[in-house]
Amino acid sequence: MRKPHRLHLFCVGLLALASCGPLPVYYRSGADQTRINSDTLICEVKSLKEAPVANQIRQRPPIFYPPVQQCHGGNCWTRPGYWVDGGTYTVDVNAGLRARLEQSCMAQKGYQRVELPRCSADQVAALSGKPGSDGLSEASCALRQKNGSTIILPPL
Repeated sequence: MRKPHRLHLFCVGLLALASCGPLPVYYRSGADQTRINSDTLICEVKSLKEAPVANQIRQRPPIFYPPVQQCHGGNCWTRPGYWVDGGTYTVDVNAGLRARLEQSCMAQKGYQRVELPRCSADQVAALSGKPGSDGLSEASCALRQKNGSTIILPPL
């Protein structure tokens, strides 16, 4: 029974690491944040229409834990083996196609996809009031807003 618990802890840790990694954003020299977010939304909606969500339910194979014999003080007993359900999960089979369609749409509008480091709270405070530059710099970072849009700091 301990192995599935370890798997869950591993997955939570992996998700925590993923939220610290770079943030993919679209960038086009001379485009302001409002325009980038507007074009991104247009391409997201277009790709969703062309490759709608197509969820499939899949099942992992069951796991068998073999019997274990334990002895203590000359007395032995055997804990019988048992099966644990592997569980089910859902896969959107169109997710990859949808992402490619979105990237193609953004490329047609002149954007390139770049990965920027995520902004820390200190960077947000330090960079949010500074005037923008024409292009990305070493100090550029990305911030995901609650509504799902992305901001590149310092402002472009």
